[in-house]
Amino acid sequence: MTEQNAVTKEKALKLRKRVKAKKPDFVRQESWRYKRLKENWRRPRGIDNKMRRKIKGWPATVSVGYRGPKVARGLHPSGYEEVLVHSLSELRGVNPKTQAIRIAHTVGKRKRARILVEARKKKIKILNLKEAKEAIEEEKRLVEEEEKKEELEKKEEAEEKEEKKKPKPKRKRRQKRKAKTKKEAEKE
Repeated sequence: MTEQNAVTKEKALKLRKRVKAKKPDFVRQESWRYKRLKENWRRPRGIDNKMRRKIKGWPATVSVGYRGPKVARGLHPSGYEEVLVHSLSELRGVNPKTQAIRIAHTVGKRKRARILVEARKKKIKILNLKEAKEAIEEEKRLVEEEEKKEELEKKEEAEEKEEKKKPKPKRKRRQKRKAKTKKEAEKE
């Protein structure tokens, strides 16, 4: 990719971001009025329809003017083209200069770890790396918690053994009785 293309792509991404910020939320006509109508966009087609006729005070309709620059279409905000990856074999066709991968949510931890290692070797950008890192950190945290619980259990067992070894103190009732008998003996 030439330097000029990279600059135009960056400009296009900035422009797309600016345009997208001003773009209204396109909602289906009168979806705010009836519960049975979802907000999913449907083009108004009635002959007297106010939205179709673009009458002032009615929500905006979808039109070409809201479209982003052609260079930026289909690109991730980072500027890379997104590629969804399910296995290691799909990694082989990825170009690290122009494409970035997103690991599918159906991929398990073991395969995900292999894909991460392979992608790092090839210097491919991973878009949902945070999720993968969080999963790995959560697993480590769970293992650490289990280890702490085991250590606490061992300490408790050791304390119980020590308590069993110590001679049991005499009961208080016995001591009170003895004290009473001594007092009675002294009185007599």
